[in-house]
Amino acid sequence: MPHDAHDRSREYERFERPVPDWFRDAKLGIFVHWGAYSVPAWAEPIGALGTIDDTRWYRHNPYAEWYANTIRIEGSPAAVHHRVSYGGRPYDEFLDDWTAERFDADALVALFAQAGARYVVPTTKHHDGIALWDAPHTGDRNTVARGPGRDLVGAFADATRAAGLRFGAYYSGGLDWHAGPAAPIESDAQLVPPAGDEYARYAHDHVVDLIDRYRPDLLWGDIGWPAAGHAPGPFSLADVFERFYAAAPDGVVNDRWGGVHADFLTSEYESGRSNEGSAAWENCRGIGYSFGYNRLEGEEHNLDGAAAIRLFVDVVSRGGNLLLNVGPTASGVLSPPQAATLRALGAWNARHGDAVFGSRPLQGAPASDEPWVRWTRTGDRANAVIDASGRVVLVCPVGVDAATAVTVDGTPVAAERDGDTLVIDVPAEPTGPAVVRFRTV
Repeated sequence: MPHDAHDRSREYERFERPVPDWFRDAKLGIFVHWGAYSVPAWAEPIGALGTIDDTRWYRHNPYAEWYANTIRIEGSPAAVHHRVSYGGRPYDEFLDDWTAERFDADALVALFAQAGARYVVPTTKHHDGIALWDAPHTGDRNTVARGPGRDLVGAFADATRAAGLRFGAYYSGGLDWHAGPAAPIESDAQLVPPAGDEYARYAHDHVVDLIDRYRPDLLWGDIGWPAAGHAPGPFSLADVFERFYAAAPDGVVNDRWGGVHADFLTSEYESGRSNEGSAAWENCRGIGYSFGYNRLEGEEHNLDGAAAIRLFVDVVSRGGNLLLNVGPTASGVLSPPQAATLRALGAWNARHGDAVFGSRPLQGAPASDEPWVRWTRTGDRANAVIDASGRVVLVCPVGVDAATAVTVDGTPVAAERDGDTLVIDVPAEPTGPAVVRFRTV
């Protein structure tokens, strides 16, 4: 029986709830994009999503995880590369070449924890439809039957929980180029989930299996959900959410399930920035321009440690979380630049984490880029994160007591108020921006 939009809205309203403190306090998550696309690991690093026209974007897609789509666009540089380098071989043969021989989930997650991450979200099935566990209905098109020969989702889940972090699961419900084949995507207008009950049930059974087996704390959908699965029923998205919240009462889901329900909204690189004013939001991006490992990316395309720290603090100062992505190589390790960025972020967080983790935005505090300053609030403390040293003059937020200025370890800092400005003698810091803390009145 068909149900109108109002019926569907009522069906999903029951999942509305306050966003749990663990997610608001977490601030930093690590996204992991890993798949058969990590074998060719090829994409043009043309720039960030949200800064490039979509018709140019898809033909020159900087996302290596979209390789299976880009090589099907006639005349695209990826198609030419695939023909010259691989003789136009079927994409699925990369699954057999993906051996993951150096993969150590515990070591990777230990690095994520060192960076300061509070949750980890690996891809369980990306748009190519290859599952990283022995998902139902996938036959041998998964990492247990072929390629790595193991349950990669389970390995990440076990390592994440052993490290004391929250575990999330990414699942592409809106695109599956194998189970829901379609013409190559060359514009945003073609981002349409597969139609029909068969694919809706296929996706439903996958996510239910993820919930039953791995008990994720976070479900991260992408590109929507098949419309046939929105109406109530035993194989509906409502059934998925009901099972998820029953298994994880303090769990959260993102906003990419077709608009029916979300605990938090998302932005991606520069796209979706309007979502960043919501009550709970998360910005995701790669260290480079790609989520999947891209062998064409160099230092000029990647966030170094200093840039990653600034990005993280900026997101937190505006009330968001940062889901920072890494893309392991086909062998299962991070490239040295990605690992170095995480270590630099971790070194800063180890010293200054009290100013970001569990913090909230300081209302009325203006951000500045000259000098670079962002503000957060932790309890009755205002935290000025300042990427400068020596005498710094900045706008003073209301209620900040200049006489109480200290570093994170309690060392007094010379500061005085001059009208609406603060004049601070900012100490030099070896790991990045300094944090000067003030009591508020």
